[in-house]
Amino acid sequence: MTKKKIRVLGAKPGLDGHDRGIKIICCALRDAGMEVIYTGLRQTPEQIVQAAIQEDVDAIAMSVLSGAHDYLFPRVMELLKEAGVTDILVIGGGIIPEEDVPQLKDAGIQAVFGPGTPTTDIIRFIENNVSP
Repeated sequence: MTKKKIRVLGAKPGLDGHDRGIKIICCALRDAGMEVIYTGLRQTPEQIVQAAIQEDVDAIAMSVLSGAHDYLFPRVMELLKEAGVTDILVIGGGIIPEEDVPQLKDAGIQAVFGPGTPTTDIIRFIENNVSP
């Protein structure tokens, strides 16, 4: 009997064109045995939620370096709620000031990872928090 692989959607919402970080995270998640779907640059929150539902993912990992995290991350959470989706773990990362993290967590983002976070910490967080 094989264990179901964790499916993660990697996303770059908004107009931010800096994708090296999310690509590194996606590769690390893949190397850890997860199935990874990367949506590419300049995705709208609507596109991210639609892809997450269509791909039946367990988690969404978003990265923003443009400063628009305070709109984009909560908007993804609103759209998931509107769609009745409650079982997808959502995490964020990028250049996010510490003072913005509580607001993002209040919106439903489970964790926020900043620059320099070891990929093993992100992998462990996803493995420990995805519902079986």
